[in-house]
Amino acid sequence: MPDELHDILRNRVKEKLRRDEVVASMTVRLCRSIEIARIAATAGFDTIYVDVEHNTLSIDAVCQICVSAMQCGITPLVRVPANTPEFICRLLDGGAMGVIAPHVRSAEEAREVVRFAKFTPQGERGAGGALPHYHYRSFPSAALNQAMNDATIVVVMMETVAALEHVDEIAAVDGVDLMLVGTNDLCNEMGISGQFDHPNVRDAYLRTIAACRKHGKHVGVGGLASRPDLMAEYVRQGARYVSTGTDLSFLLAVAADKAKFVREIR
Repeated sequence: MPDELHDILRNRVKEKLRRDEVVASMTVRLCRSIEIARIAATAGFDTIYVDVEHNTLSIDAVCQICVSAMQCGITPLVRVPANTPEFICRLLDGGAMGVIAPHVRSAEEAREVVRFAKFTPQGERGAGGALPHYHYRSFPSAALNQAMNDATIVVVMMETVAALEHVDEIAAVDGVDLMLVGTNDLCNEMGISGQFDHPNVRDAYLRTIAACRKHGKHVGVGGLASRPDLMAEYVRQGARYVSTGTDLSFLLAVAADKAKFVREIR
């Protein structure tokens, strides 16, 4: 029974990270329907994350996209607007296979996210009945809790100076899988907005990579969609999750290119 359950609850992101492979992620901010999951899978992404912090998508729409992503074989994550159980638990119950927690500043805040995201004995997430992750089937509670905990990924965002000051303690938190550097917010807080080449940005990445390597965790690159050279550099340094950009930015870039092509026909 446990083997069957683990086969159903395959998390593509966790599998690739275990193999030390690089995970390709697309952020969803524009699309409101399930087709975006199939588009992302067809394009070759390993995961999507629906950014509820920065848009007005309803919980219902987000969960439908997440269930569709699972059916497409890619891992659905959700970036929550607040690190509270009413968001974390409901979105995980609705179909997300992981949560991205913004603005984490301390190990205690990271532990709270883990507590809300994981079932007993690792956390305090409440049991709410059968879930879409295992096709609404019935399994023994103990085996189910362990399998769901194994399959659920917890990502904390490193986007504040306070987080950098406590990076080693945060990386040591049991249950945290990945630390995603939010480059834009981090630059804003440091007073170097848009200066992605600034030494402080490089230092932030290298410190996070070192802490994660020490504690067996993984690092994600965020906010550098306009700088593929820096994405590649930090992957070479040890980052293994790359947030490549948003559905809105992809659509706008291709649309602008096509319009330019027509304008220049002579």
